[in-house]
Amino acid sequence: MKKILIVEDDDTIHKLIKELLEKEHYVTINAYSGTEALTIIENEDIDLILLDLMLPGINGEEIVKKVNKTIPIIVISAKISSEDKVRVLLDGANDYITKPFDKEELLARIQVQSRINGRKSTNLKYKDMELLEDNRAIKIKNDKMILTRTEYTIMKELLANPNKVVTKTRLLELISLDMENCDESSLKVHISNIRKKIRRITQTEYIEAVWGIGFKIKE
Repeated sequence: MKKILIVEDDDTIHKLIKELLEKEHYVTINAYSGTEALTIIENEDIDLILLDLMLPGINGEEIVKKVNKTIPIIVISAKISSEDKVRVLLDGANDYITKPFDKEELLARIQVQSRINGRKSTNLKYKDMELLEDNRAIKIKNDKMILTRTEYTIMKELLANPNKVVTKTRLLELISLDMENCDESSLKVHISNIRKKIRRITQTEYIEAVWGIGFKIKE
C-alpha cells in the first residue's frame, strides 16, 4: 500500500487531500511545516510527497532541493507563474499542480508517478545481503534490520558498487540530499550505526573503510 506524505499548512486543503487519498486506500502521513516534513522524510519510508511551497519554517522550494531524488514530489501550490513552475521542476520536483486543483486530476497524477517510479523498484543483492527498497531495510539470510533514510542511501550506493571503493565525497553528496550539515564526522557516525545494526544479526563485517578515500563492501 502506497504511503504518501501530505505537506500542507492549510487545514482545509490538508483535510480534503487526506480524505481523498484515504478513500482510494492510500496511507497518509501529515506534515504542516517544512521542518516537520524533513524530519518525517528522514525517518519514514515515503513513496510520494504532495508538497505545498508556501510553508512555515523551511519552504517547499528548499524541501525539493533537499529530498532524495528517488522520492517523487508533486507540488500543489497557489503560485501560478511559469518562472515558479520551471524553477521547482528543474530543482527536482516531478510534477506541478496549481490551486485550486481538480480531485480526479490529482489522483491521476499520483497514479502516473507511482507507475513511473514503480518500474525503478529493484532490490540490490550481494552475497547473503539484500537491500529491500520497499521496506527501507537490509535482509541478511533470514533476519531483517530497518535503516534510517540516510543509512539506506549509504547502503544503496555501496551495494550498487560491490567491487569498488565509494569515495567519501560521493557519499556526502548523496546524504546531503537527506540531511543538513553533513560532513565526514557525521558520515562516520552513520557508517558506525549501520555496522552496529549488522552486528546484531551477524558477526561478519560487511563494510570496509579504505583509509583516506572512502568505503566499500567487503569481498
